[in-house]
Amino acid sequence: MSKKSILVTGASGFLGRHIVPVLEKRYPDTEIIALSSKDYDLTEQVQVRKMFEDHHPDRVIALAGYVGGIGANVAYPAEFFYLNLMIQTMTIHEAWRSGVKKLLTAIGGCSYPSTASSPINEEQMWGGLPAFESTPYSVAKKMAIIQSEAYRRQYGFNSVVLIPGNVYGEYDNYEDGNSHVVPAMIRRFYEAKLEGLPEVVMWGSGKPTRDLVYAADVAQIFPYFLEEYDSSEPINISTAVSTSIKELAELTGELTGYSGKISWDASKPDGKILKIFDNRKMKELGLDCPTSLREGLRITIDWFAENYDRGTVRL
Repeated sequence: MSKKSILVTGASGFLGRHIVPVLEKRYPDTEIIALSSKDYDLTEQVQVRKMFEDHHPDRVIALAGYVGGIGANVAYPAEFFYLNLMIQTMTIHEAWRSGVKKLLTAIGGCSYPSTASSPINEEQMWGGLPAFESTPYSVAKKMAIIQSEAYRRQYGFNSVVLIPGNVYGEYDNYEDGNSHVVPAMIRRFYEAKLEGLPEVVMWGSGKPTRDLVYAADVAQIFPYFLEEYDSSEPINISTAVSTSIKELAELTGELTGYSGKISWDASKPDGKILKIFDNRKMKELGLDCPTSLREGLRITIDWFAENYDRGTVRL
């Protein structure tokens, strides 16, 4: 009880595996309690309460959630809503109940309304429903903002909600049909190179633009919010740098060493043409995500190639 501690749920997940080493380096005299679903079932209140009774953390970074691609969201909307709402609601509640001094949690940019105009700022969060395919998941996650404000107003509980944008990097999910755009592209081009394919056909026109943020940059920002930021007003964590899907594909092909042709099937849907997150609030706090897309992709692709050959990457 005399030693300070930070408890991290979802520590074995994509973002958690970037954040835990940052915490260990930043707080050498603090116990970092890295937990996963193997340790506690956070959909059960008795288990959530036991977690806090077992560890008595001073601070919490709550990253646990039930995640998946669009196909899984469409197939299992009830699970995505219920499980994420339970994990999040009970973690925040039991953290307050156990006397935690501060809690950080993260939700995705998918929680913004589907009609939000780019650059998407934090004030647009409640302007409508998220994209239909992920509404159950996205709405469940954005309830953290309401709970954070309510518990701060009634109990003085200090919790913070961060909204990382389109995060990519090592430890991501590279499952076929269940991954986001960057890991999906990396796997596709890497395997096309291995198989000697003369052409890779991408969906759509390549015109849609996105901003992409390297996971290690996001992780480096978390200590600031543990130490300095005390508000329930959410903050976007993003580069706000616009990159077209065509540019992303060409860069990914180059960095994976794929020398074949990249063509585009314009009969396939493009999705939203422009989706960029506003990072002015983050910048006003003196924060930045400095890693260029080229450098972040290079690091990620090198990691993917090494782990692909070892058979340890999640495919």
